[in-house]
Amino acid sequence: MKLRQLGNSGLEVSALGLGCMGMSYSRGLPKDKAEMTALIRNAVDRGIIFFDTAEVYGPFVNEELVGEALEPVRDRVIIATKFGEAPAYPGEPRWSRLDSRPEHIRQAVEGSLKRLRTDFIDLYYQHRVDPEVPIEDVAGAVKDLIVAGKVKHFGLSEAGAQTIRRAHAVQPVAALQSEYSIWWRELETGILPTLEELGIGLVPYSPLGRGYLAGAIDENTKLDDSDFRNTLPRFSTEARKANRVVIDLLRRVGQKKQATPAQVALAWLLAQKPWIVPIPGSTRLDRVEENLGATGIEFTPGELRDLDLALSKITVKGDRYPQSLAQHTGR
Repeated sequence: MKLRQLGNSGLEVSALGLGCMGMSYSRGLPKDKAEMTALIRNAVDRGIIFFDTAEVYGPFVNEELVGEALEPVRDRVIIATKFGEAPAYPGEPRWSRLDSRPEHIRQAVEGSLKRLRTDFIDLYYQHRVDPEVPIEDVAGAVKDLIVAGKVKHFGLSEAGAQTIRRAHAVQPVAALQSEYSIWWRELETGILPTLEELGIGLVPYSPLGRGYLAGAIDENTKLDDSDFRNTLPRFSTEARKANRVVIDLLRRVGQKKQATPAQVALAWLLAQKPWIVPIPGSTRLDRVEENLGATGIEFTPGELRDLDLALSKITVKGDRYPQSLAQHTGR
């Protein structure tokens, strides 16, 4: 497995990480714990050392899963988790309880450390920017945790450029985790230049468009009623049908590279910057192995230009979030 460094932080991780959210949360019913534990450990055996979770996933049970699975190999892996999106009570909308007050951060880290069965968290992200708490206070609270040895590196998620700058001035930000993929590229205009200037790594979540870019989902695919994707405009029946043009393009490129659509989409991300580390999620070992194949695919500058030109002629249908959730991104 090739390794990458997240910006100037010194934090070295596998070129692909593993997003663990869907094992317990948001992708229909939680998966079997024993099977997911085996999957995580098999991922380590195949060279993945970067694992992503959050306290709100479940809530809490995903951290417990990741902690138990990685405890035997804790000295070989990098664990990232998140604070600041307080688990919603029944009946509350998602992201209705943002809470990044310093006192809450100090409380949250203790719970995460216990569930993850570790003495320290390698990368601790603010899950979403809290408009009620100055980002300088958030960065200061995490800085204190770093001094105390409970956290190694500070991260942000879905933060805007000015928020990143303000936080970085208090405590260097190692990585930004935000959505970025071959069909969601808004970060390229303002965020990527900021990250490059400041020496911050990017960890794209949903690098496969929440599974769509793998090519197996179409307008006839039935998702579980509890699957979060049912609420997303980009996963409406109409949008899924219209956006098959993206899959067609990935298949054409894949034929030339002897690669699957998922591998092409991930390889494209890896080709953008050496400090970009995608974290595709999966609950199946064969998908993990397929994704790992992307690390061996290389594009020439000409091939990247041709792919970008083809993408520029495609208009992706559907917003990535409904309006009620979009307000929590890009602050």
